[in-house]
Amino acid sequence: MPEAVIRTDTSPPGLLASLDPLLREWLPRQRWFAGKGRPVTGFSLVAAAELLPADSRLGLHHVLVRAHQRHTPAGGAAQEPGDCYQLLIGTREALPPRLAPALIGHLTEGPAAGRTAYDALYDTRPAEVLLEALRTRARIGGLRFERAPGDGIRTGLVPRLMTAEQSNSSIVYGDTFILKLLRRIVPGVNPDLELPLALAREGCPRVPAPAGWMVADLAGRTWVLGVLQPYLQGATDGWELALRELAKGEDFVAEARALGRATAEVHTALARALPTVTLGHAQARQLADAMIERLEQAARAVPLLRSYAPGLRTAFTALADLASEGRTWSAQRVHGDLHLGQCLRSPDGEWSLIDFEGEPAKPLAERRLPQPAVRDVAGMLRSFDYAAHSADVRAPGWAESCRAAYCTGYAQAGGHDPRTDPVLLRAYETDKAVYEVLYEARHRPDWLKVPLAAVRRLSVPEPA
Repeated sequence: MPEAVIRTDTSPPGLLASLDPLLREWLPRQRWFAGKGRPVTGFSLVAAAELLPADSRLGLHHVLVRAHQRHTPAGGAAQEPGDCYQLLIGTREALPPRLAPALIGHLTEGPAAGRTAYDALYDTRPAEVLLEALRTRARIGGLRFERAPGDGIRTGLVPRLMTAEQSNSSIVYGDTFILKLLRRIVPGVNPDLELPLALAREGCPRVPAPAGWMVADLAGRTWVLGVLQPYLQGATDGWELALRELAKGEDFVAEARALGRATAEVHTALARALPTVTLGHAQARQLADAMIERLEQAARAVPLLRSYAPGLRTAFTALADLASEGRTWSAQRVHGDLHLGQCLRSPDGEWSLIDFEGEPAKPLAERRLPQPAVRDVAGMLRSFDYAAHSADVRAPGWAESCRAAYCTGYAQAGGHDPRTDPVLLRAYETDKAVYEVLYEARHRPDWLKVPLAAVRRLSVPEPA
């Protein structure tokens, strides 16, 4: 059934039709486009709003558009519904040289014929429009801009687009705020807003509290579009910091221990703020079966994994066996995609966790499920391994010492030491390594050796 078009405010009819041929070329080239490898066959408009008049020197349109792509399942050709993307389209008579990287193309028909369309997030004025809308809690058709009480959003902050992100886009305002705009949009409660708000209510200092947020209310459902948070000036992300220390031949033990403490503090606050559940036999069996299915799918796709599959499978069957003996586990809301790049260390040495969106490729409902906290721990342990293999110089024992220090720090901050539950930890780390093998085989074959080294280790159970 075609999705209804919900046009908000006064965005001119025909805008999407005129953009269609340009977007078919431009959209698949963006780093945040999720459907790479399959051509775009068309677009349907989900919503559009005019933020600056189309006939002014600078036109600005907020557009939610669904990109349709064709794929070929076993039964023959079929059309997928397609992902919905958030676009800020600017139109000018001509682009100044500084905006050349933002070019989408030249419009030859429609309401903006003769003008040039571009990604407006590269431009200062459109970025200022978004911050002003958040400051004033603007309502523009179905768009709703909110801010937290006492957030201190002020005018005059110079915006700049960050260029390092992959799945989303972020604008920094002065050195005060950072606005993360989600590119692939789904309706419902997004954990990237939900969890930081819950942690702010708990007074957890490890996660920047949202200062504002941007949503769309469409057809009775809310779509989270962006989150404004304090910008941690001078902070370094954990991945860059780890590689820097490796290059200098320095260990990372103290930082890993502090990062473990920060992780445990966030988990403790999340368990206070949001409901927890107990995983009994049926739930643990379902969890193990899902891990086994992912292993089998990966082994079919990556032949190098097949010889290790029987040993890896024991990590999951051991979990199911424990559950059948009556063992239970606590599950809660977690980060969901924790690694060194999701952590920031301030100049005074304090660690913060960011980006609570979870794995964007997974359905929103799945990302919001309570899970054992060790899932985040396993993601970080794998990240230490990746950092050690990414260094230009060999550092024997570096990853192992970081892994141990991280678990020690986690326990020191009141968390349950994950090493005291080796079956659960091995299951989650194995599941993560299997995912990495499949990802690297598809996208970065030169990196395949990193998860394969972990697979070799994890396929042999450690002595009890």
